[in-house]
Amino acid sequence: MPAASASHVPPLPPLPPLPSLRERRRAAATREILEAAESQVTEHGPTALSLRAVARSLGMTVQALYHYFPSRDALLTALITKAYDELATAVQTAADTTPPDSDLPRMVAAAEGYRRWAIEHPELFQLLYGTPLRQYEAPLGGPTTTAMSRMGEIFQRELFAPFTHPQLAAAALPPLPPPLRAHPDHLPPGGVGDLPPPAIALLMSAWGHMHGLVILEVFGHTAFIGDHQAGIFHLSMRNLIEDVHRRIPALQDLPD
Repeated sequence: MPAASASHVPPLPPLPPLPSLRERRRAAATREILEAAESQVTEHGPTALSLRAVARSLGMTVQALYHYFPSRDALLTALITKAYDELATAVQTAADTTPPDSDLPRMVAAAEGYRRWAIEHPELFQLLYGTPLRQYEAPLGGPTTTAMSRMGEIFQRELFAPFTHPQLAAAALPPLPPPLRAHPDHLPPGGVGDLPPPAIALLMSAWGHMHGLVILEVFGHTAFIGDHQAGIFHLSMRNLIEDVHRRIPALQDLPD
């Protein structure tokens, strides 16, 4: 059979149009504003965030800043979304860089990535999980929710990756209250809504354990442990994973 001629090679799809000069300038200005806001939070804490101070640090007027972020809430939403995305990336990277032949569970590596980011960015971590900012309310179903869900999906995947849905549904737990058993029916599909009730209970318990230890450390409540905080956290996460996985039956042990 003769080789196909060049005329029969399917054309390449057209490249997406490049952003216009105006769009590139706006994107660059938006990044600068977010970086200035993040610096202010890092230096003075989340409650000190001020549009006027951010504008002043960039040599802008507040009126000019409003062209990019029409309110303090809009700037906070973008800043919180950015922080959640960076935290989720740190968690995913920590899991993905676990050597395949290592005895370190990916979930432990992910948890340690979470802790490491929180310790390196305590003010941003406080922005996400500290005292809610007065007069700020994140938009329902908005970008902060999407960014937060991404991180939850990482932990869910790493915690339950070896198991099937029937295994998770048969996890050994004390009897769950009927309202909790019915709750997944009211959740949207995807994420936690795809888990059976016992797995939701296990995931939330594991999350609370991990997050609680990080909160205690970031806010200085475990300083008495000194340089052993990383070791205690590592041991706690290993014990936590073993306990969760021990409650989930093997495939061959499932009832017919």
